[in-house]
Amino acid sequence: MNVGYLYLAIAIISEVIGSNMVVNTEGFTKVKPTLICIFCFGLAIYMLSLTVKHMPLYIAYAIWGGLGIILVTIVGVTLWKQSVNIPTLIGILFIVVGVVVVNLFGQSH
Repeated sequence: MNVGYLYLAIAIISEVIGSNMVVNTEGFTKVKPTLICIFCFGLAIYMLSLTVKHMPLYIAYAIWGGLGIILVTIVGVTLWKQSVNIPTLIGILFIVVGVVVVNLFGQSH
């Protein structure tokens, strides 16, 4: 297994946690969620910097963006009870298709 994918998985998970912690920061007025948010975003960027040593940035970012939006949406619906409509789901599907196309047919493959 390419270690870049491990770094990328950590980057994605960290970014998803950080994004969801934004909800709890209440405009960065609550200390604990704010610190967790900042730490997670910092870790995500650091892990992405390690990822791009092992794969092209456009591949890493496409995967990060695609999986990130899916995971943030799932957490938003399940944890924060946010609703998602059909056009939103179709848009997310297009993003996933784009990620698959980039990974299957990107220039580095």
